[in-house]
Amino acid sequence: MFLRRRHTQKDDSEQRDAKVIELRTAIGPLSGRCSLFCTDACLMRYLEARNWNVDKARKMLEETLKWRSTYKPEEIRWHEVAHEGETGKVSRASFHDRQGRTVLILRPEMQNTTSAENNIRYLVYLLENAIINLSEGQEQMSWLIDFTGFSLNTSVPIRTARDIIYILQSHYPERLAIAFLYNPPRFFEAFYKAVRYFLDPKTAQKVKFVYPKNKDSVEMMQLYFDIENLPNEFGGNATLKYDHEEFSRLMAQDDVKTAKFCGIDEKPYQIGNGHSVAPEPAPIAQQAS
Repeated sequence: MFLRRRHTQKDDSEQRDAKVIELRTAIGPLSGRCSLFCTDACLMRYLEARNWNVDKARKMLEETLKWRSTYKPEEIRWHEVAHEGETGKVSRASFHDRQGRTVLILRPEMQNTTSAENNIRYLVYLLENAIINLSEGQEQMSWLIDFTGFSLNTSVPIRTARDIIYILQSHYPERLAIAFLYNPPRFFEAFYKAVRYFLDPKTAQKVKFVYPKNKDSVEMMQLYFDIENLPNEFGGNATLKYDHEEFSRLMAQDDVKTAKFCGIDEKPYQIGNGHSVAPEPAPIAQQAS
């Protein structure tokens, strides 16, 4: 039985590798940033998102490459979106989950702006930032969403939520490992029912509601996070304190790392009062079309 299981795992691995090769052949030659983006792990995520159907995965990937060529998420810099993050409504955590995945913390109560476009751009920036901070061999991130103080006044419009879901599912497939919605109010259920309509079944399964008084949901959350690292806002023992100036320094450092990876030479940011001074980019590699 053990040998049969080993053979099955080997066969599955070989079949996946064959699908990756088939998809790479289907999308044709790539150059520049497209080539950097389309790693084997990336192709595998698109195949997974489309149940290993090569043609569907190819179409999905081609749409992402078109989107990235126009939206240019890798070129967004902290100084462009820093005002969105002043309250800490979305930030990258200083800790990882038990699998070593990057963690994004979302606090809807801290919503400080009304522009849907800018809110989405800020989230896309942090998605890209979370990805470059993933551990080697890790492809997914975790989300913690704190609903403390959440109200209809601070809720994201359904249209904006729909657009965010579309970008996440279409252009960041299989990036989300788990999303914990911690202590949402009862009226949020109606909002979620409307939003859930836009979630594909695989994504919906990754969304978990956690209530402090529900022992089962708390224990499920602790399977993913060390309680000593988890902020007390999420039932842990750590203290969550968002320092915008310090976070700005970290993001500016990561911007340099992103630019270097993408082939753009940028001078380091100068930070003052939590804000970044724009660098002077000088392309050193041709962008793929």
